[in-house]
Amino acid sequence: MKMNDQSVGWKFFNAFFGVIVIGIGLVNVFWGNDPGFGVFLLVLSCAYFPPLQALFKDKTGRSIPGLVKFLLGIFILWAALGVGELFPKVNLMLNGL
Repeated sequence: MKMNDQSVGWKFFNAFFGVIVIGIGLVNVFWGNDPGFGVFLLVLSCAYFPPLQALFKDKTGRSIPGLVKFLLGIFILWAALGVGELFPKVNLMLNGL
């Protein structure tokens, strides 16, 4: 089975966003005041990695629709940047090193 360029690009974007969410989650776990939120973000990041998406589809018979991942991404960014105060936590992290 040959993948087209759009499929490869979409998988790369998903994985890249997943890595960003992992980074945000780790900042919240180790430098935030809410490690539970960081763990929650780490779990949500699994929705963006193609191998984990395939595993989810194999186990449940359903895939996660693109619209759901898009809305989840907006929620993650809103929660991390607005409510989660990501930039002050990153500043705290950098000053602590």
